[in-house]
Amino acid sequence: MPVKPKSGARSGKGRAKAKPCPICGKPATDASKPFCSERCRDVDLNRWLSGSYAIPGKRDEDEDAN
Repeated sequence: MPVKPKSGARSGKGRAKAKPCPICGKPATDASKPFCSERCRDVDLNRWLSGSYAIPGKRDEDEDAN
């Protein structure tokens, strides 16, 4: 008796559902993965370079000692 995969589990057949573009939500293209276009890829790069993406953290006390 074959075991049916749970919902969301990969059955090994076919491809997994493509994730949407993280910028606009459209389907990603193979040429620009994980983005849908070069434009969205450039928007993401600009966000990284401008400092829009940042990981919050607390200051190290040793930095203030100088």
